[in-house]
Amino acid sequence: MEDKIDKLVKWLQQQVQEANVNGLVVGVSGGIDSAVVAYLAKRAFPNDCIGVIMPCKSNPKDQEDAMRVINSCNLKSITIDLTETHNVLFSNIENRLSEINEWNENNGKLGDANTRARLRMTTLYAVGNNYNYLVCGTDNAAEWHTGYFTKYGDGGVDLVPLVNFTKGEVRQLARVLGVPTEIIEKAPSAGLWEGQTDETEMGTTYDIIDKFLKGEEIPEKDKVIIDRMHTRSEHKRRLAAAPPKF
Repeated sequence: MEDKIDKLVKWLQQQVQEANVNGLVVGVSGGIDSAVVAYLAKRAFPNDCIGVIMPCKSNPKDQEDAMRVINSCNLKSITIDLTETHNVLFSNIENRLSEINEWNENNGKLGDANTRARLRMTTLYAVGNNYNYLVCGTDNAAEWHTGYFTKYGDGGVDLVPLVNFTKGEVRQLARVLGVPTEIIEKAPSAGLWEGQTDETEMGTTYDIIDKFLKGEEIPEKDKVIIDRMHTRSEHKRRLAAAPPKF
C-alpha cells in the first residue's frame, strides 16, 4: 500500500501540474473515503491544499469526526455551514411545486439529499476557484460501479483518486496513512437522514460488492442488486448525452 500511496501522490501532483493550477481542495465529511483523500492531498501538496467541512442538516458527530481528520493530518481547513442556504433553496422549490399541486413527497426526500450534495460541490468549486485548486473527489470503486453517488454532486469533481480501490483497499490505505481508528471503523453513511447507512440503503454490503468487483463468488440475490444498480446508474458515469449530427 505504501507503493500505491506514493503513486497516487505523484499522480495528484501530475494532474495539478498539467492543469496549471496550484493545489487541491477536498470536502471532508468525517468518513473514511474523504479522510484518505485528505491525507493524500496533504502528502501531495503540504502547503497547497484545503479541506472544507460543509454541515447541512448534518449529525454534529460527523462534523466532529471531520475535524478529527483535519487535525490528525494537520490540514488547513474551513467550515461552511450550508443548512440555511439549503433551507432557502429547497423550501422555495417545495413551496412552488406545492402551489401547483405537483409536489411529490416521496421523491422530495431524494431531491432534498441530492440538493445537499450539489450544494456541497458548488461550494467546493467556489473555494477551488478562490485558490486556483482542483476539486478532489472521494468516490471508491464500489460507489462508482453501483452509482452510489449524486450526479453533479459528489460525482461532479475534477479527480477521483480512489475510483480503482475497493472499500476494503480504502481501509488498508487509511491504516497505512494513519487515519484515526474511529474513522476507519465508522459505519459508512452519507449522513442524508437520521440512522441512514450506505449498506442499508443499497441492500447489500461493501464487502460483498468488493468480492463482486474482484470476480469472486457472491450470493445470487446480491449479484442481482449490484447489476441492477450498475445498469440504472450508467448515465452517471458518462458525460451529458448528446444526439448524433443529423
